[in-house]
Amino acid sequence: MYRSADPQSHAPQPSYVGLLLEAAEQAARAIPPLWPLATSVAVNPFLGHTGRSLAQASAWLARSGGARATMPRAWYRARIAESAIYESDLYAAWKAARPIERPHSFERFLAQIGGDAADPVALPTLAEIAAVSGGIDWPSVVADQIGGWAGSYFDAGQALWAAPQGQGAYPGWRAQACLDRTPEVFGLTGFRAFVAETPESTSDAIAVSTARLGLRADAAARYFERLLMDLGGWAQFARYQGWQAELANEADDTLVDLLAVRLVWEAALWELGEASLRARWAEAAGRYEAPARPGQDSCVDAILQHAAELAEQRRLADRLHAAVEGPVAATPIAQMAFCIDVRSEPIRAAIERVAPGIRTKGFAGFFGVGTAHRPHGACAGEARLPVLLRPGLVSDDGGDPHLEALDHANARGDRAWGRFKQAAVSSFAFVESAGLVYAAKLLKGTLGLAETKAAKGKPRFHPPLPHHDAVDAAERILRAMSLTSDFAPLLILVGHGAGVTNNLHASALQCGACGGHAGDVNARLLAGLLNDPVVRAGLAARGIMIPAETVAIGGLHDTTSDRIQLFAQDVDAPTPLLAEVKQALARASVAAAIARAAKLPRAEGATQIAARGRDWAEVRPEWGLAGCSAFIAAPRARTAGRAMGGRAFLHDYDWRADADLSVLELILTAPVVVASWISLQYYGSSVAPGVFGAGNKLLHNAVGGIGVLEGNGGTLRGGLPWQSVHDGEKLVHDPLRLTVVIEAPTNAIAEVLARHDGVRALFDNHWLHLLAIDDAGRVASRYAGGLTWQPFAQEV
Repeated sequence: MYRSADPQSHAPQPSYVGLLLEAAEQAARAIPPLWPLATSVAVNPFLGHTGRSLAQASAWLARSGGARATMPRAWYRARIAESAIYESDLYAAWKAARPIERPHSFERFLAQIGGDAADPVALPTLAEIAAVSGGIDWPSVVADQIGGWAGSYFDAGQALWAAPQGQGAYPGWRAQACLDRTPEVFGLTGFRAFVAETPESTSDAIAVSTARLGLRADAAARYFERLLMDLGGWAQFARYQGWQAELANEADDTLVDLLAVRLVWEAALWELGEASLRARWAEAAGRYEAPARPGQDSCVDAILQHAAELAEQRRLADRLHAAVEGPVAATPIAQMAFCIDVRSEPIRAAIERVAPGIRTKGFAGFFGVGTAHRPHGACAGEARLPVLLRPGLVSDDGGDPHLEALDHANARGDRAWGRFKQAAVSSFAFVESAGLVYAAKLLKGTLGLAETKAAKGKPRFHPPLPHHDAVDAAERILRAMSLTSDFAPLLILVGHGAGVTNNLHASALQCGACGGHAGDVNARLLAGLLNDPVVRAGLAARGIMIPAETVAIGGLHDTTSDRIQLFAQDVDAPTPLLAEVKQALARASVAAAIARAAKLPRAEGATQIAARGRDWAEVRPEWGLAGCSAFIAAPRARTAGRAMGGRAFLHDYDWRADADLSVLELILTAPVVVASWISLQYYGSSVAPGVFGAGNKLLHNAVGGIGVLEGNGGTLRGGLPWQSVHDGEKLVHDPLRLTVVIEAPTNAIAEVLARHDGVRALFDNHWLHLLAIDDAGRVASRYAGGLTWQPFAQEV
């Protein structure tokens, strides 16, 4: 029974309020952002913990989310048994661990490997304690109640009746909760009156609720993170809104508002409970005051994880050191620049095998063209660049300007039609009433007549770039690509995308460097820039001579079918070599698809590979970036002809042409960081699928047009679906933190790291590993932290 309380009895002191708001901001920073489904981006789920070691992060995440940060110990034992991890790897990892985070002797560490670590258990929330004593599953009730409101509040066009969004999240929830009788039906009598008496401001609600629960300020940050982790994807989506605001130099308090909502629920349950509940809660609250220190299990597992990564580095070095046989064409007929995405590596290798006259290069898939692109018929632009950056350019599909008004009208109609199809009250009626009308579109997709979406017209900058800016952009991009001389007659810039249907996570298969979109627009824009005679004249004046006979063309690699589409219509007079190149690409596509079929369940040959993307029942149209384990920045000669297995991001880089280290700095601070987010998303979805993964695709329901629920309720799910990392019997992604390999002097690499504390922390705390290649092409040095290096020991 709710007992009306005098709010003044819980009124906190101003200094306490300030400390709590600082704690709320600290907890918010520990939550990774979740991009909406339409533009999903791989995110490092450990983003708020990269200032800690893996052992420390394990201890913290175990308390705040019951999450693992490493694999079960049996996984490591199996790899040791099959000689994938040597004893020398175990010793090197044990020795590299911080003294306080390793067993006192190596022998004791080996003995502990044989036992299993206990599953992590999060510190309890008051809702969990109340569930034990009251017989009502309060955590599920709270999750469903907040989730139902949040789905309406954050709705991006799916709901017909969305919650009012003109006010903040906490005030909006409070207004609804004062009227909603559902909590009282579940037994929380007086909940509406309790909410009505809570403070109207977010900060006061946080302070009053925390004071009511008897939490000290030093425990608040840990408790707040526990509650935000409990909100799952809703907290992550709110963090995304804050991330977007920060990019625009603005502020967004939605995540702190959500914390206030969750705290009010805890405070209400505290008021409901009897003395026994409050006593149990007082004991739990005391546990939040203790700092999270890694125990023996966390330390042993962190060392095992590091050993697995050292073993993979040993195998990687073997591949890089392997001799390559076979002739190399002296004069290339074409150069093809692909995205550094790991899915590009197998098709690049196939192209070079079937056509030695075609040279390939690797570069970030947005090709340095950070644009907000408005597709044909769309009302708004799409950010075609990494999420760490803001668009600096605007482009469109170059459609007929007289049809723009019709385009906008059609776009509005499409949105309304889409909302009707997906709304709960009409989704079943839609099938009955519109089935025949919609049949043509369904048949087109099922028969494979719909390919990967590409720009309908030739993309153009809008307004056109001033000539000086255009030359600046072209020079910057070519130098970053290490492509300033020896141009082939045909220069093909290949973006990538995935042709899939009936897939809520389709954008996760697109180009991560293009904000979850295909990379065709960026490739075609750059090709147009490099074909411009004025731009070429400006480049020549700066020492970059593009021959008159060289033609630049954009292309699109469909990673689901491994087919490559060339946009030859963008140029007035394509080179006569184009037909020869197209034939070579067709042969390479078949070879790459056949090789990939062996890794996909129920895939038989290239034809079946192409059909998977349009199969409405296929939960694994491709593996995406599963298996990614290395990032290599070096000339292509260091990796060409080696069996990289589709596991490496390949970025062309020549340090000898980078006198001021600007390209190296760009690589370390942009592509490497993006690749780390991808790697750690796959890692997190593998080691802790219940916390950092999206669950089972077969149970997914879209909510708000922004994310998925697993089933018909609960919290929003972030991360990757289980089918993206598991084939039904075993993991297909080896959960290993990314190894970065750079061909450059170690002092040059250290000089760049010294200027970027955030990037350096990733390496110092082993969220990334760093190796350096010497002039002979050998992996020679390992980054040891603290801007120091040690020789790379190739153990046998």
